[in-house]
Parts: sequence; structure tokens; C-alpha cells
Amino acid sequence: MLNQVHRKFDVAIIGGGVAGISTALWCDELGLSALLLEKNAELGGQLLWVHNEIKNHLGREAENGRELRDVFLRQIENRNFELRLRTQFAEVELEKRAIALAGKTKFFVRSIVIATGIRRRKLNVEGEDEFQGRGIIESGKQQAAAVAGQKVLIVGGGDAAFENALILAETAAHVTLAHRRKDFRARREFIEQVENHRKIEILTETAVRKIAGGGRLESVELENPAAQKRQVLPVDALLIRIGVEPNTAEFRGKLALDKNGYIEVDRNCQTSLEGVFAACDVANPLAPTVSGAVGMGATAVKAIHYWLNS
Repeated sequence: MLNQVHRKFDVAIIGGGVAGISTALWCDELGLSALLLEKNAELGGQLLWVHNEIKNHLGREAENGRELRDVFLRQIENRNFELRLRTQFAEVELEKRAIALAGKTKFFVRSIVIATGIRRRKLNVEGEDEFQGRGIIESGKQQAAAVAGQKVLIVGGGDAAFENALILAETAAHVTLAHRRKDFRARREFIEQVENHRKIEILTETAVRKIAGGGRLESVELENPAAQKRQVLPVDALLIRIGVEPNTAEFRGKLALDKNGYIEVDRNCQTSLEGVFAACDVANPLAPTVSGAVGMGATAVKAIHYWLNS
């Protein structure tokens, strides 16, 4: 039986990335009691993925995402809200605005802000989970030195794939970039630099079918269906950059989602359920930025404050 928590928060915030932090700050600013729930051991969300410089957030530049995250944490350290890290959910009842945690605790709240963000899309092929950290790398910027003199495969066709190809080509012996389509989504300047780089080879209409090796990654099986061609490519490292997808599995069938699984919201960040709001990339597929997440968190709280007091 669940242990009921009798304190009823004005706002429960699900997710401790940029939008969640912004939401918590604005709840304190407007005098709303807030509960911030984060599944990981620290706040920051996708900022902790960012290893490049951040120069496009108005008011502050940073060497990387963690540095900017630390700025945000210093700004909220004296704000009044309850924070629970390493939080695992048993159930989220959006219509009742009730959140049951794995530790037999249930919160009843007046409103909810979903700020669960996005995750990197996976290939979902044999060997992908097995070789995480054993040849499959997470960041070109962070791990360029680790692949020095090695053969690297990058999978993807957008800015991230091309930018990482250029970064890794500085240290790697050879870089292959494979994309399942004929055309690319990347910016023209990135495409031109990669096409003219002596250490980078591009394979179009090519998909990964299998990742293999012994103790570490040794090869990747590729297929070009148009050419009816399969090949086994010897590689030492693999970086996957095939886009992202929203963390909305928990909310399917409970909220209106678009065809790609993003939460649909109005201009006030209100979802299809009264009292339930969404902020950050989970509801903003066209403009997933730090600035956008900050603004959506503030907008959601302003709307909640008006709704609770009208």
C-alpha cells in the first residue's frame, strides 16, 4: 500500500533539465510550492551531453554544457522548492494529477509540468548495447584523443554527424560517414568541408545491420539496399548521430502527441489535459535550444499561476 503524502504541492515538475530548473525558479518567484523530480543523480539534463562551447544563449557563454548548468544551479541554490534526485516512477496519473514513486510514496499536486526532454535515437541493431563504452563512443569532442590513429565510423546525416566527422578526422587515421539516405540534413558548409577532407569517406544509402567484435568493437556490417551490397567494415570506434526522440513513453494514450511523439501544447505550454503543462524539447521539436527551454519553463509557471488564481 502506498504511503500517502498529505502535502499538496502547487506544481510537480517531472524532469530536471534546463526547463525543469527554470520552472522551479519561477515557481519560487511567484510563490508556488514546487516539487522537482529527476531520475538521474544530478540536475542538468541534456546540458551534460554538450561538450562544445555554448555561445548562443543570450546573457551567458560557456565552455560546455556542464559549465552553463553550474551557473543555473548557483542561481537556484537559495530558491525554495523540494528536490528529489534518483526518482523512479511507479505511476503518473495525469488526470488526477497524482504521482506515485517507486518507494511507496504518492504525491497529489495541483498542476504538473512535464520536462522530460529527449534522448538520442538508437540504431536498434545487434551489438549496439553490448559495445557501449567498448568502441561505441559518446562524443567526438570529448573522445577525440581516445580515437587517435584509429578507424572511426560515424552514422548520421545531420549537423551533428558532419561536425563530429570533422572533429574526429583531426586525430583518427580514417573516418567513414554512413547515412541511410542519399541526401543530407546537414548545413552546406559542413557538407562541403567533409566532402573535401582527405581523411573522410562518405557512404550514402547505407545502413548499419550489425555491430561485432570480441572484447571490444572490431567491425560493423553495412548494407546498401539500392546497390544490393553488403560489406563488413573494420572499425575501432563508432559514433551514432541519427537524431533524437522525445521521452514520452509514459504519456502515450494520456496526452495528445504529434506523429513523432512530441507533446502538443498551446502558446501557454498547456497540454490537452487541464492542469498539465509541458516545457522543453519534449514539446518543442522545431527549436530545441537552451533559451527555448528557459522560456518555456517561465511561460508554463506564469500560466499555472494565472490558472490557479483565476
